[in-house]
Amino acid sequence: MNFIDLIRIKRDGGVLSDEQIRWFINAFTKNEIPDEQAGSFIMTVFFNGLNNQELNTWTDAMVKSGERLDLTSVGKPTVDKHSTGGVGDKISLPLNPLVASLGAAVPQLSGRGLGVTGGTLDKMESIPGFNILLTNEQMISQLKTVGVFVTAAGVGLAPADRKMYSFRDVIGAVECIPLIASSIMSKKIAEGTASLVLDVKVGSGAFMKNLSSAKQLAETMVKIGNAAGVKTVALLTQMETPLGRAVGNVLEVIESIEILQGKGPADVRELTLALAKEMLELAGINEDPTKALDDGRAYATWIEMVKAQGGDPNVKLPVADKKEMIVANKSGYITKLDAYAVGLSAWRLGAGRVKKEDDVSKIAGIICVAKEGDFVEEGQPILELHIDDESRLKSAKEALQDAFEISPEALEPRKIVIERIA
Repeated sequence: MNFIDLIRIKRDGGVLSDEQIRWFINAFTKNEIPDEQAGSFIMTVFFNGLNNQELNTWTDAMVKSGERLDLTSVGKPTVDKHSTGGVGDKISLPLNPLVASLGAAVPQLSGRGLGVTGGTLDKMESIPGFNILLTNEQMISQLKTVGVFVTAAGVGLAPADRKMYSFRDVIGAVECIPLIASSIMSKKIAEGTASLVLDVKVGSGAFMKNLSSAKQLAETMVKIGNAAGVKTVALLTQMETPLGRAVGNVLEVIESIEILQGKGPADVRELTLALAKEMLELAGINEDPTKALDDGRAYATWIEMVKAQGGDPNVKLPVADKKEMIVANKSGYITKLDAYAVGLSAWRLGAGRVKKEDDVSKIAGIICVAKEGDFVEEGQPILELHIDDESRLKSAKEALQDAFEISPEALEPRKIVIERIA
């Protein structure tokens, strides 16, 4: 096959055949295409897109570039959730054991944080001894016994995506909805789950800043999933302001445990239950997740999962000794608490990373002592900075200069769930 022909077809707005797409993904994964030609081709996709058939084939070829987990022996309905990421988004931690406690199997292959959005693996590693490197056999065994795991994706799952993602990054082709959608969905399809709920964040602290782009991404991923035989729905959820009060690895674990014990911030609880209801419906389980969250079943499953993966669920999690408060400069209602600014500050404190290889601090982060809608007096704390490395404090505080606004009148509370896409 002449690769130059593929570049010309896509450059001129044409449609690629299934055979051409599968050939490209296979050759690209095996490093059989010169970088300059691969980059040129991916940029034609960036500018001219892929139609539904092309995108379904593209995603399927990425799935078939590696292994696909077979979960048929688990003996329970399988359902997973994926979030596009946001500031304070710890929902996977309470959600997955909640759904598992009601009879579903939740295979959670997670990633690390990058930039201002935290990663589930970083949060779980805040628990001493927690193992995020399970073998396929361990995954299936744990689904049978506990019903849920959280682990890193193995190198054998969708290797085309791993190479494609790095390649898109260096050529400036990350912000492309068909390529974002195929990247996310190829990994989730390869994971072997029968159904999937997508949490697509919208707002300043999200990858998708505006509603139209987020909706387009959600609709694209739902179509890919359903075409691949994975029952898929999506919720568009707000990320203009941080989710919950805790931002930072161990702080978010602590808040997640509070949710599992029937407590915690109302917005985290609301979104956890909304996603749980969607997951249970797709799994065909007619149970009320609210009861399981309040009567201890979800928390019991969390403890089982942590133990099964080598962690100690009873250990006192470490928090920073040094803290500094950011206080209100006047009295009134908080009408803005910007998710991106808070996330950037937490990242500068050490809670996030620039490159995937960087270390992150377990204890650095921010507690939102007050949130949007709260009335504060002048001098009252709004943000509590948890400091691991004092040399980072100055730049972290600079990120918060315009993080919040205080007004005489309160605004209407933001909706957590904006829209459902099915």
